[in-house]
Amino acid sequence: MKRLLVGGMTYTPTGFFPLDVLIEDGCVVRIGRELSRSDSPAVLDCSGKYIVPGFADVHVHLREPGFSYKETVATGTAAGARGGYTALCSMPNLNPPPDTPEHLAVEQEAIRRDARIRVYPYGCITMGQTGRGEVTDMAALSQAGAVAFSDDGKGVQQEERMHEAMERAAALGQMIVAHCEDESLLTGGWIHEGVYAAAHGHKGISSASEWKQVERDLKLAEETGCRYHVCHVSTKESVELIRQAKARGVRVTCETGPHYLVLCDEDLQEDGRFKMNPPLRGKEDRDALIAGLLDGTVDMIATDHAPHSAEEKGRGLEKSLMGIVGLETAFPVLYTHLVLPGVLTLEQLVERMSVRPRQVFGLAGGLEPGQPADLAVLELTEEYEIDPGTFLSMGRATPFAGWKVRGRNTMTMVEGQIVWQE
Repeated sequence: MKRLLVGGMTYTPTGFFPLDVLIEDGCVVRIGRELSRSDSPAVLDCSGKYIVPGFADVHVHLREPGFSYKETVATGTAAGARGGYTALCSMPNLNPPPDTPEHLAVEQEAIRRDARIRVYPYGCITMGQTGRGEVTDMAALSQAGAVAFSDDGKGVQQEERMHEAMERAAALGQMIVAHCEDESLLTGGWIHEGVYAAAHGHKGISSASEWKQVERDLKLAEETGCRYHVCHVSTKESVELIRQAKARGVRVTCETGPHYLVLCDEDLQEDGRFKMNPPLRGKEDRDALIAGLLDGTVDMIATDHAPHSAEEKGRGLEKSLMGIVGLETAFPVLYTHLVLPGVLTLEQLVERMSVRPRQVFGLAGGLEPGQPADLAVLELTEEYEIDPGTFLSMGRATPFAGWKVRGRNTMTMVEGQIVWQE
């Protein structure tokens, strides 16, 4: 089947231009000015809109198998499609955790059955995804389809275990994707050890609990030659350590989340929808993350979409579970608060949300001839209010509820097929 997208401003590596996009047999065939409509049975008018490669999120919790009361592959990928995402990498804190090919197969069956967009599952670093103990059979998991290896939600606590994991991953040409959290530096806190915690009597989480493990892992990555990716960077110290490591030639990449780029601990409210791990840090950390995004130290933006039930998120800052949803709010929040004020260009935002994640993780799809036609069509002028009650995700906890934003995805395609349309 042929489709022709006409009238839109289309993303290219050198900027946005008024270019039509011809799709045939699921792939982008041609991008050019005023392409012929005569041989295309399906012409889609994108006038006044922006055509971009579909967003790719390398850090998403789909909760299935094991926690389907929070989210399912069906609802999570529907939320992703609505948000303009065409590819998600699903984290391994599941039951059973994907620590063997047999356990991974349970998740893969749910993906095959219900995924609306592409889903790439992680394999665990350690057996049971505990952050301790025996390293998994990475060769078997890689052969079975694991996109990379992570124990997200748990930092690998033992240096010798992480060294072993990195050696195995390096031998396979695979990547370690690390949740960095040194549990010996935790004191039972639940928000950042900063001004809000001090003013309101909350127990804090130190920045060192993140950056000390980043520092350790960068040393190990340098020793082993392993490709190493740091999850949800939140502190200025982590940014600087990664910047220095890149300058030395360490094979390191990293991500941060939308919430860390537009909020800080001074924005906290006594509500579980402001609680996540790592927590919202100080203003200086937020500024360092933005600087890292601009100079290339921070490679990409990932949501860490982590849905929970209303009851689990309704216990206030101290007692709610950690995690917020993000697939349906990421682009509008970032467009409104980073692009419109001139902090980032739209091209830079698309690069960090789509192009760079695909490059680093080897994900299919895009917006160039020969690639599978995985794309999104964005409307950028209409202002609207973020309403969690309309989310397709089962999760509703977001610090952005009620925010006025611009930037709405109106259509998502995967392999040239419309998987979501406003």
